[in-house]
Amino acid sequence: MALLINVLMFGVELVSSMRSGSVSLLADSVDFLSDAGNYAVSLFVLGMATIWRSRAAYVKGVVMGMFGVLVLVRVLWIGMGSRVPEAETMGLVSIVAFAANGLVALLLYAFRNGDANMRSVWLCTRNDMIANLAVLLAAVGVFGTKAGWPDIAVASIMAFLGLSAARDIIGRARSEMRSLSTSTS
Repeated sequence: MALLINVLMFGVELVSSMRSGSVSLLADSVDFLSDAGNYAVSLFVLGMATIWRSRAAYVKGVVMGMFGVLVLVRVLWIGMGSRVPEAETMGLVSIVAFAANGLVALLLYAFRNGDANMRSVWLCTRNDMIANLAVLLAAVGVFGTKAGWPDIAVASIMAFLGLSAARDIIGRARSEMRSLSTSTS
């Protein structure tokens, strides 16, 4: 269910970001894509040995980090322009995305303190809800200022949130892999 919701919202936000010119919606759509991949990998390795789940979490952390870097590059690229995104579209889509992520969070709440693999799933959902509220604030900022900087600022924050979560997941996965390596030696 979480996988399907994220794939659907990736498409909705990608199209909306292109139509509205919002880099924060684009960042959120990339995050939905990352989460969909995260959920797919998590389901794939669910029954595997702990070492494989830890390795999968490590790879997911690296991919999340790459998405964070890509969003920062896009922010810099968009920041050089002067286009003001459509605040109304940003606001409406962020509310729909928040509701979708709220449903996913309810589905995944029990897994928030699991191994690195399950922790990565929870962190993605938590970050998405924060990002959706941030996009809504960016929409209010764009509407109030008639400028694009609130959108760029929020997209930058979202990128750093993704990088922070990636670091957490990679660190946890490395720790689990070291622990497993030591216990099998």
